[in-house]
Parts: sequence; C-alpha cells; structure tokens
Amino acid sequence: MSEEIRNRVQAVLPSVRADLEDLVRIQSVSADPERLSEVEKSAERTLELFRAEGVDAEIVRAFDGAPPAVVGEKKGPAGAPTVLLYAHHDVQPENDPADWDSPPYEPTERDGRLYGRGAADDKAGIMAHVGALRALGDDLPVTVRLFIEGEEEVASATLPQLLEQYQDRLKADVIVIADSGNWDIGVPALTTSLRGLIRVDVELRTLTHAVHSGMWGGLAPDAIMALIRLLDTLWDESGAPAVAGLASGPAADVEYPEERLRAESGAIDGLSWVGQGPAVERLWTQPAITVTGFDAPKVAGASNTLSPVARARVTIRIAPGDTAENAVARLEEHLRANVPWGASLSTTVVDTGEPIALPAQGPAYDAARAAFTEAWDGTAPVDMGVGGSIPFIAEFLEAFPEASVLVTGVEDPDTRAHGANEGLHLAEFERVVLAEALLLRNLGTNAG
Repeated sequence: MSEEIRNRVQAVLPSVRADLEDLVRIQSVSADPERLSEVEKSAERTLELFRAEGVDAEIVRAFDGAPPAVVGEKKGPAGAPTVLLYAHHDVQPENDPADWDSPPYEPTERDGRLYGRGAADDKAGIMAHVGALRALGDDLPVTVRLFIEGEEEVASATLPQLLEQYQDRLKADVIVIADSGNWDIGVPALTTSLRGLIRVDVELRTLTHAVHSGMWGGLAPDAIMALIRLLDTLWDESGAPAVAGLASGPAADVEYPEERLRAESGAIDGLSWVGQGPAVERLWTQPAITVTGFDAPKVAGASNTLSPVARARVTIRIAPGDTAENAVARLEEHLRANVPWGASLSTTVVDTGEPIALPAQGPAYDAARAAFTEAWDGTAPVDMGVGGSIPFIAEFLEAFPEASVLVTGVEDPDTRAHGANEGLHLAEFERVVLAEALLLRNLGTNAG
C-alpha cells in the first residue's frame, strides 16, 4: 500500500501544483481592507477544492461581516478515528513589490522553488491537505474534518467564537495543523514547542510641551533621552533579557550549525550573537525582548527642541512554561522600577499570545513519525521548537483537550515567509503531501 500511495501522490501532484498556483494568484491579504473581496474569493476557491475531493464543506463566519472560514467533513469507515485538518487561506501583505524578484502574486518557478506570496504560508498547507485527500480518493481510512481559517495573519480574532459555535463539527481525535516547517531540506520535523508573545506600547513623558534645546538642554531631560535610558535596562551586558521573573527552559537536543545561523539570519560579517546558552535555547525556549517600533521626531526636518513625549513598542517572545499574563506583569514591574528622572510612564498592552509545549508522544505521534520517516526515505523527523508564535494553537488545546495536536508544515530555512521572495521548495512539498497521506493511512490502520 505504501508504494501505491507514493504513486498516487506523484500522479496527482501536477494538478495539486496547478491549484496551488491558482490560489497564490488570489491576493487574500486579510490586513488590507481594500482586498477583503480577495479574502472572500480565496475562501470560495478553497471551498471548491475540498468539495471536489468529496468533502461536505461550507463557508462559515463568527458573525455577519467576519472573515470567512471553511469547515467540512468527509466520512471514513465506521469506527475510524476523526482527524481535523487545519490551514489558513489568508496571507501577509507583499509590502514593496520592488523587493521581489518576480511579481508576488504571479507564481514563478526558479531553481526548484515556487515563488509567490502564500506559496508556502499557508496556501501550500491547504494544498497539502487537498493533495493527501486527492491521492487517497475513496480509500480514506479515517474521517476527516476541516477548518481552513481566513484571519490567521491578523491574529485570529474570531477563532474562539468559531471553535465554540462549530465545536461539534470540528471535534477530533487528532488535529493536524499545517502551518509550520521542517528542520532542513531533506530533514522533516514535528514542531513541539512555540514561544508566546506580548506586545506593549511604552510611553514616557518628561515635559508638558516641547522647549528649546539651547535654553533647557542640560537641565531638563527630554523624553527620547529618558526612553532610551529605560529601554536599555531591558537587557543585560550580553544582550539577554534582564526582566526578572520570565520563564526559560531547555530545548530539544538539536545542533544548529553556525554557518546556517549566519546564512538564515542575514547577519552581517563580524556580528556577535546576543544572549547566553545554546543557540536553540535562545531561539526556542528562552524569552527574547525586541523594540519593534519607536515614535519620535524624524531626522529629516528635526528641530532643536527637547521632545516632551516618546513611545516605543516592546515585544517579548515568551518561553514555553510561561504565560502572557505573567510576562506583562513582570515587564510592567521592571519598567516602573527603572523609570529615570521621575518621568511619567504609561503602558498599553497591544496583544498577547500564549506559548505552547506539546507532549509529543502517544499513538498519533508514533503514526506521524513513521509517516515522515517513510516519506523522507528513512530520515526520521526532528522534534523542533519554533521561536515565533502561533497563538491559536492554545485555542485548539483549550477547545479540544482530549485531542492529539500535530504541528506540521511545508516551510524550510529559506522559505522567507512574511518577507519578499517567499518560496516553496517543490521537492519537499511532494514529501509533505506524501507524509500526510501516509499519516492518515497510519492513523486508520492503528485504529483497526
């Protein structure tokens, strides 16, 4: 049966790729109000694709005007396990098209990669599900349920409502979330931990209004000066977070070669790393603090005045084992304790997301590891952490506490998701489709 499934995947792959390219051409940027009709179009096309594979599917919303999601079901044999397949059909903005080597919404193959916004994140996740169903056809060994989200790139605001409203139609024994990646080309992975996230706007005020720097400089502290001094306290001398009370822990025993770190990060020659401990711990299971925005007068046209107010957005990636509530509280405590010169501090929580640590054991993981090893011709999957955040996984764990959650995906170290020249490695994509078909086979076989 394994060789037959492999042959079936190879047979359907041309049509799967063609359908992926059609999806990429749809500019489903959920963050752009002017392209919400494109998000609707991508939901409709996604619905058509799954219906063509025998899935009883429909478009649903948390309320009128909310982003469109696709839910559905294709029944397997009586008594077979139920598997929920997740992906998302919305994409990130393309930003400046001039940064792309080919038009972002015209899928283009170069050197074994298919380039285009959403070619990997996450329209390839959708097509991995479609491809597995297409290859298995009427021999589906499990009952498959479907949830294809339309707002993942804008924080999944209505996801909790959808999970509550459609819980009976989404409940499953195993949940496959195809929104992550693999360790390297030729080395598959299961994502078993992800950092959480908090974003907090920090504002300091030192004056009621701007004043002349010649008249008052040297006596009155300006807000930019105070904010820089405050922000500097967030890190120790090594660049590691200096906010007390944030959790950290060990990471999987995986070697991240120095040459890969430098190539994948885009580090300039001579740059030193920040933090302490193994690289994978600093990236996956330790907190990281970043200033992602700064409001202050622009250099061009700046006047000789002391700024009365300045603001920065502070982002903390929080380690598995921590909580967003704790991270916000510890950050605010630290800021209050370190405000310089009696400046007035205010903080605003922008958003939060919880970290995840999955147990990564049990029959579903056994089935997945066997499927991945077979699809990658004997190379076993790595248990991988991810430094980024997928906050909605916590929502699934809360809604379906009895389910085994498998986080898979199509990305590799050079995918460049969210950036210019996002690309899908086509040979790896074939393995991903094969692995999912084999996983569904294994889950059905093990249940029998």
